[in-house]
Amino acid sequence: MTLDVGILGYRFMGVAHSNALARLPMFFPDAPDVNRDVLVGRDEDAVTAAADRLGFDRIATDWRDVVDDVDVFYNLGPNHVHREPSVAALEADTAVFCEKPLAPTRSDAESMAAAAADSTAQSGTAFNYRFVPAIQYARNLVEDGVLGDIRHFRGRYLQDWLVDPDAPWSWRNDAEMAGSGALGDLGAHTVDLARFLLSDVAGDVERVSGHLRTFTDERPVKGGEETRPVTVDDAYSAQVGFENGAMGTLEGSRVADGHKNAHTIEIEGTKGALKFDLERLNELQLLTEGDRGFQRVLVTDQDDPYVEQWWPPGHALGWEHAVVHENYEFLTAVADGGSFAPSFEDGLAAQRVLDAVQRSDERGEWVQVD
Repeated sequence: MTLDVGILGYRFMGVAHSNALARLPMFFPDAPDVNRDVLVGRDEDAVTAAADRLGFDRIATDWRDVVDDVDVFYNLGPNHVHREPSVAALEADTAVFCEKPLAPTRSDAESMAAAAADSTAQSGTAFNYRFVPAIQYARNLVEDGVLGDIRHFRGRYLQDWLVDPDAPWSWRNDAEMAGSGALGDLGAHTVDLARFLLSDVAGDVERVSGHLRTFTDERPVKGGEETRPVTVDDAYSAQVGFENGAMGTLEGSRVADGHKNAHTIEIEGTKGALKFDLERLNELQLLTEGDRGFQRVLVTDQDDPYVEQWWPPGHALGWEHAVVHENYEFLTAVADGGSFAPSFEDGLAAQRVLDAVQRSDERGEWVQVD
């Protein structure tokens, strides 16, 4: 069986997922056969050029012409375009893979999760960091009790691409299109990793106290002299409480000077601790009971998750490989009729936490995650 794939979006994530589809038959021979069928974008000239470069058979300028005409629909458009095409595809029983955050608002995410529950088709949310081998190794350590009872979770995601107040305005700076700024763009990843790593042993995030801040109120429009208002946060922070009583802190910023893509996770328990940094994604820092300090663990052995598909031990993997892994797992689930996580329900669970952080900031008090 060959799966015909349609992709909405041809820039950053469109390229990332197209690259993953091309890599699958080279490194994952048991992956289902995939045909890069149609690439979707509003600008006919631009999408035509992208389709030729990324190896698609044809193009479309309206997603409505595609969602019931392919086996799998990848929704990689801006946040405000996530709900309508995804729901339409699921109603046509077309499998949907949607970029994170699942939606700009909680209500949109709820309607998407409901559509997924009502559809016979597979759905997935693109939280690709779950598929970094070191993160999967960390999860196994936590679930095997190596760290003991979990007491602390610390997640930070820091970038600096908006430090300059003259950096141009984009849809990511607009609340109507993005929903939120650093909170949804970066915080969604951190919340999902907290759930992925800890939910089986510490439960979900139960309550939050959040703080959002916008440092630059308007930005210039690229190629012109006008400016547009920034209506989302540049940075956020939150204290969180887990169901088992563990404490957590979350932080994200797109104006953290000197940080390019620094997603760091720290977990401490009664018997040990671990640290992970996305900028060194082949490594874990691990402290186990009786150790005097953290030890560096290189997660590139042949028996580490996914590594046997790639290179000999010690040959580092990169960011793109996690995208290949998630595509392998999702498309295999589509072809075999199996389950896939992170699902739309996982995307909604993360959105509920983000929504609670926003509500907490507005109210100036702790709030429960509904």
